[in-house]
Amino acid sequence: MNSALTEITVVGDDDTGLLARITTLLFEKNVNIEELDQAVRDDLFRMTMRVDITAMECSRSELEADLSELCEELGMDVRIRFPKNGEGQTLAVLVTKESHCLEALLEEAASGDLGADVGVVIGNHSALRPLAEEYGVPFHDVGNENGSPDEDRLLELLDEYDTDVVALARYIRILGPEVVFRYQNRIINVHPSLLPAFPGASAYVQAIEEGVRIAGVTAHYVTPDLDQGPVITQRAFNVPDDASTDDLEQLGQPLEAEALIEAIELHVGNDLVVGRGRTHVRTDDAQLGLPEEIDRVNPDEPVDRESIEPRT
Repeated sequence: MNSALTEITVVGDDDTGLLARITTLLFEKNVNIEELDQAVRDDLFRMTMRVDITAMECSRSELEADLSELCEELGMDVRIRFPKNGEGQTLAVLVTKESHCLEALLEEAASGDLGADVGVVIGNHSALRPLAEEYGVPFHDVGNENGSPDEDRLLELLDEYDTDVVALARYIRILGPEVVFRYQNRIINVHPSLLPAFPGASAYVQAIEEGVRIAGVTAHYVTPDLDQGPVITQRAFNVPDDASTDDLEQLGQPLEAEALIEAIELHVGNDLVVGRGRTHVRTDDAQLGLPEEIDRVNPDEPVDRESIEPRT
């Protein structure tokens, strides 16, 4: 992703002619479209454009006003993210009741090592409000008595806090396409398995039931398909004999926090490229899998020979 480009995201009911109307407006203002991606899910249309505005023949405020007017006429919602010119990115953290990932993120942000500021913590329960307040970060509860979130309110808060990246820090809810489409390749989740193995709920239980000897965690971009988004970072650990779910949680939780933090640091550092359903990394410094020590322990032979001569 080119951080010097402006990102325009349009979401609404699918209809013919939308693409032509919006791109024509940009052409008339001499806005150059560098990248364009569109998708439809459950009759909901999403178009994300990354555009170059350096030769634009109007002001930013005029572009926002004209796009908003057109999209209102089309029954669409539009969000424009201009380059921040070196300013830090703002992270919104979504949580339920588990504290380990949130605490690690808040600590990393407070140290200045995260590369982003935690602007807001949003929960579908209020259990982690004291932890957010301990770090001076606003907390909002958008869940009802059953923990079902009000996603309209969630979107309002993400917009209010000028959110660049959304972290799901063990947020035990599936986000609807209304949210996912607006933050395409900007929502990072951590899942307690080595995806694509054991997606969905109770991943550690699934690992025990299947008798695996190695389990792990995965940080990935969120898509409308559950736990199938492009993988960013992974960590693994051995499963002890007769391990319980609690045992795996104790082993996995520190790695969940580590994988999520590194994934966010790579994203905000503009070190990731997403293409063809997978991530590509621009740096050699990232620990996306197991530590280098594993490479020294694993054997390097035997391997297949290019040719085998018959014995004489």
